[in-house]
Amino acid sequence: MPLTKLRNIGIAAHIDAGKTTVTKRILFFTGTTRKMGEVHDGQATMDFMKQEQERGITIASAAISCLWKDYQINLIDTPGHVDFTVEVERSLRVIDGMIAVFCAVGGVEPQSETVWNQADRYRVPRFAFINKMDRTGADFAQVVGQMNKYLDANAVPFNLPIGAEETFEGIIDLIEEKAYMFRDFEQIEMEIPGEYKEKAKEARAWIVEKLAEFNEEIMELFFEEKEVSAELLRRAARAAVLKMLITPVFCGAAYKNKGVQMLLDAVVDYLPSPIDVGAIVGTDIDDPEKSHSRHPSAKEPFSALAFKLIHDPFVGQQTFTRIFSGTLKSGMQIMNTTKGKHERIGRIYRIHAKDREEISEAGPGDIVALIGLKLTKTGDTLCDSEHPLFLENIHIPPSVIELKITPAKRADQAKLGEALNKLMNEDPSFNVRFDDETEETVIAGMGELHLEIIIDRLKHEFKVDAIVGEPAVAFRETITSEKEHRYKHSKQTGGKGQFADVVMRIEPNEGKGYEFIDKVKGGNIPAEFVPSVNKGILKTLEKGILAGYPVVDVKVVLLDGSHHPVDSSDMAFQTCASICFKEAFMKASPILMEPMMKIEVNTPDDYIGEVSGNLNRRRGRIEAMRRYRKGAQKINGFVPLKEMFGYATQLRNISSGRANYSMEFSSYTPLPKAIQEEVLKEIAEKNK
Repeated sequence: MPLTKLRNIGIAAHIDAGKTTVTKRILFFTGTTRKMGEVHDGQATMDFMKQEQERGITIASAAISCLWKDYQINLIDTPGHVDFTVEVERSLRVIDGMIAVFCAVGGVEPQSETVWNQADRYRVPRFAFINKMDRTGADFAQVVGQMNKYLDANAVPFNLPIGAEETFEGIIDLIEEKAYMFRDFEQIEMEIPGEYKEKAKEARAWIVEKLAEFNEEIMELFFEEKEVSAELLRRAARAAVLKMLITPVFCGAAYKNKGVQMLLDAVVDYLPSPIDVGAIVGTDIDDPEKSHSRHPSAKEPFSALAFKLIHDPFVGQQTFTRIFSGTLKSGMQIMNTTKGKHERIGRIYRIHAKDREEISEAGPGDIVALIGLKLTKTGDTLCDSEHPLFLENIHIPPSVIELKITPAKRADQAKLGEALNKLMNEDPSFNVRFDDETEETVIAGMGELHLEIIIDRLKHEFKVDAIVGEPAVAFRETITSEKEHRYKHSKQTGGKGQFADVVMRIEPNEGKGYEFIDKVKGGNIPAEFVPSVNKGILKTLEKGILAGYPVVDVKVVLLDGSHHPVDSSDMAFQTCASICFKEAFMKASPILMEPMMKIEVNTPDDYIGEVSGNLNRRRGRIEAMRRYRKGAQKINGFVPLKEMFGYATQLRNISSGRANYSMEFSSYTPLPKAIQEEVLKEIAEKNK
């Protein structure tokens, strides 16, 4: 199949916009599935994890291939819940185009904005589908208005709904100037109804006017007041979508099978093929300033990005990979430049939801699952070993919430460790650490739901029952002043002793993470021991000093030191650097940092006072309030995660169950002094 007939697309939206139902219908109408599974029946094809079916939400983005009118569409379904943002990130990194699904009632919801901004970051061309037009309160024009107001989308309706709510019965295609009604699974073409003719004429004129801005041919016809053909409009619209100048808007009701065929036509007509996207640019592995480009051609050297790992009970680990250039064959040896190691490809699968089709080779633009990779993780670059390069990695936000976890049976300790390791491989936003002092395993993730699902998967997939502590905030430690410090480590036991001497300066490094600079002159610390100093500090950063939380944003300058020709060793310098860093850290005005969350609350006007007051009591900072539909407002602001446990229940009580909220990580900020003292006191009590 020529590359021009390939579409790699993602479907993204706020939770409950009906994204998975849209996917289901696409699979049904393309003949990929024979049956209509519903999310609310727990029967959706893409949601094949037990946790997804129980909660009626999508957690893991799954990749599926299907065919429509001689075009191959690789479809990636992404989660709408903010705890699984990393899933959206990694999908956006490998898709070429996106369908943004909006609910005709809810409109532009908090997560729709997050996904939209993520897609902007990766420059993904997209169009919008306003779903649930048959629901009470559906308002097509209002959602288009919100897209322009809140997303700056330059949204242009390419459809007009015939009716709305329970009277929604058809769709007008403004490009072709035709109307369609739907009966069961059939799309019936008809004339535009008389009462809609004027409205449709105005709406089409608006498309012509918009596209005239980007197309001279249309501009001339527009000024001469001549008719613009559907073919010319489609061609101009495609060019504008690829450059992200406009967002065409379509509508329908996926659950009632209305508008799905038109949506598939729009994927083919307006979203890019790998050829349209063009070359991907990577950096040289020896010189980050130098770049290399790879065109989507089988003749170019092989390059690909691993974007997802799924552990499959039947075939083991599947590494989902997007191929950008060259050809991949089973049995081939390739280079993982991120790890600097070689990998051998076992089998290659094309995925159809739960089903797999083994293929012997895959080419540019393909999204496939590879079996047999041992070292590759999410975000790793895979390429031809003769022509290595690095592709841009995937942005992983920090984990902000922690839980202590122990196996219900002591004998399951090793099994728990193994299961957590597999889960950590699959999900880069999930972290595990073992606290040697308390002998506890601590898991960390993006939110309460994220960790709840991890625990659930441990129980059902890995058959490990776990006892779980209360969720706690993942604080960070840092310093606020500069300090120079010297430490001499000297131990004489029978036989060879240990000697190391280190002088370092530590200073705040706000927002830049950890930095290590070597300024030792004259070989006072031999060159082979400088990495040992860095290693000793790195180990200390993970464990924390003030209260056992990871240390961030610190610059260490190694100034001087001394060594002993016999007693100095890698271990001695690691130990010395660790102790020196700890002592310097405690003198450099250390503080705790807490995760600050960006929050959005949707509430009816009646409860606005109580909701705002409650957020203020939780140390929240309200930034803006805006009306988003009649009788209801959105409150935007920031609030410390520490104050948000149990908020869902309280918000339900305050608003009689009518308000809802969403929050995501924003940044780490210093913990107020009085609260820091309380936290440190609590930790000291626990460790007694």
